[in-house]
Amino acid sequence: MAKQYDVLFRLLLIGDSGVGKTCLLCRFTDNEFHSSHISTIGVDFKMKTIEVDGIKVRIQIWDTAGQERYQTITKQYYRRAQGIFLVYDISSERSYQHIMKWVSDVDEYAPEGVQKILIGNKADEEQKRQVGREQGQQLAKEYGMDFFETSACTNLNIKEAHKKELDGLRAHAKEELALAELEEKDSKTEGTGNSSKNCWC
Repeated sequence: MAKQYDVLFRLLLIGDSGVGKTCLLCRFTDNEFHSSHISTIGVDFKMKTIEVDGIKVRIQIWDTAGQERYQTITKQYYRRAQGIFLVYDISSERSYQHIMKWVSDVDEYAPEGVQKILIGNKADEEQKRQVGREQGQQLAKEYGMDFFETSACTNLNIKEAHKKELDGLRAHAKEELALAELEEKDSKTEGTGNSSKNCWC
């Protein structure tokens, strides 16, 4: 059977419950948007395979529950992430303030030097805005992160944010080739039974 990919990368979506992480996941992987909302329980993920500089890269994007009761579970996934999206809702000052806590968790549990991007989601809800674009830019600058305002609903900046994360990982792709077989075994055990799951935001 032909090898489906050369390298496996794991990206993580973290942030408060209700900021739109699952919607972003659906937009990233399937270019779909569902307005119905059911909170993620624990952790869910989707996969996508792309080609980067002639290397087949399989991306696992993990969607974590924002509720505090699940955070013992979700923190276990930080250690294995090569890239992390920290997401807040521009119409929720509270979710923006909590980014500091999420950054603290990343610093404690994620690998050193992990690629981080700050996402201000729901940019289509301008009339409800509580967090200015400049605030997001300033916070990202303080923590040395790139910053995008996105809308999973209108597809604003989704490709741009995704591409920025992948650009950061490109340098590691060739180094990871030697580990591809081990990673492939991991993905087979993790990836069973999830491919047909409907995505609800």
